[in-house]
Amino acid sequence: MRFRLPGQRDDNPVPAGSSAVGGPGRPGPDAPRTGGTDRDGGTSGPPPALTGEGGPGDPRGADHTTTVAPAPTWQRGERARAASRALAISSAQLLLISAALVVIGWVLGKFWVVLLPVILGLLFATVLWPPTRFLRRHGWPATLASAVVLLVFLGLIGGLIAVIAPQVADQVTELADQAAAGLQQVQEWLQGPPFDLDEEQIGQYVDQAINSVQANASNIAGYAASGASAVGNGLLNLLLAVLLAFFFIKDGPRWVPWLAAQTGPRAAPHVAALSQKTWSTLSEFIKQQALVGFVDALFIGIGLWIFDVPLVIPLAVLTFFGAFIPIIGAFVAGAFAVLIALVDEGFTTALIIFGIVLLVQQIEGNVLQPIIQGRGFNLHSAVVILAVTAGSSLFGIIGAFLSVPVAALIAVVYRYVRDVFDGRHPEVAGDGTQTQVAGDDDGAVLTRTPAPGTSGG
Repeated sequence: MRFRLPGQRDDNPVPAGSSAVGGPGRPGPDAPRTGGTDRDGGTSGPPPALTGEGGPGDPRGADHTTTVAPAPTWQRGERARAASRALAISSAQLLLISAALVVIGWVLGKFWVVLLPVILGLLFATVLWPPTRFLRRHGWPATLASAVVLLVFLGLIGGLIAVIAPQVADQVTELADQAAAGLQQVQEWLQGPPFDLDEEQIGQYVDQAINSVQANASNIAGYAASGASAVGNGLLNLLLAVLLAFFFIKDGPRWVPWLAAQTGPRAAPHVAALSQKTWSTLSEFIKQQALVGFVDALFIGIGLWIFDVPLVIPLAVLTFFGAFIPIIGAFVAGAFAVLIALVDEGFTTALIIFGIVLLVQQIEGNVLQPIIQGRGFNLHSAVVILAVTAGSSLFGIIGAFLSVPVAALIAVVYRYVRDVFDGRHPEVAGDGTQTQVAGDDDGAVLTRTPAPGTSGG
């Protein structure tokens, strides 16, 4: 096949029965040659310019120019099809994983009433297990040691509430009167420059606010009823969590052997190692946040006491428990302290309390946290904020409280699986041993055996 100029007749057609071999510009074996030496040794005229539209020798003006892009090759199409196929497979896998996550989330939401006491019970067990283990190592029966530790824990909580409640009851009325006086000061401030609002205008705004509240009285009542129901459910969940914590610290050492015994010899070391890692991570989180909360509550409480701010102990306790919701909890507890200082002592004292809170939190974040996080897990601050935001938006205060431990456990599982994929054998301890299940029909126990490939295995 030969190219010809568009709009012109081919003066040298290929004879019938002959074959055009070699592609454009190359005649078949039986075609007469032009532009060179023919078979008889003679010469012919110059060959025609075999060019496309717009190329050299085209008498017409082309409507396009030659590009600098390279001409496509056969490999381009093959690679494009391979890339499209890989993209389609990856998209299908992503859709399946997303659908599985949605289903898992839906199932967890349906069973959340059952899961919440279990999770809270595990958190209580991480606090109660060290003293229980101490008593059991000194010969105490498991049931007696667990019961004593749990009763002491409940006594401490009850004593703390007994100390806080009278202070709150005694000072709430005083704070309410001070808040009313503060509102009167705000009203006088609005009547002066730069607002220059008279008393009638302020009264109109107050009346509008009251009318808005009255118009939404039914909704507010519904919210109050929902809040009372939530408080009742919360107390019930706490009671169930305490009971579950008792069984966890009493029978908890049997859990990992039982779980590992349900798997085969190859999976048992991974089950045992991952269970131990998740438990130690959860325990380390509780210890770290308790230490951080104690330091924050101590120094902020001392600052409140020095400047004679009321509700020192309740605010210190709130600061302590706020530490279990990293970043967000400290901010909320500090805001309460500054607000009460503003109502009771004025703007100057509130500004000083704000400086104390900010200083304590800076010391915590830049000095204390790096030290204690070296002993446990480490989550980036952005991950913590996103986890708290997602947990609070999905499950409220409980979600904000549980979001960081859950994120830490997910990180532990991810790192373990990543190490397995990289061939690093995370189930093997530093001494070259791994956990394995041993026993018979009467029961199973965990033993430490040399890992395969080590000096003892």
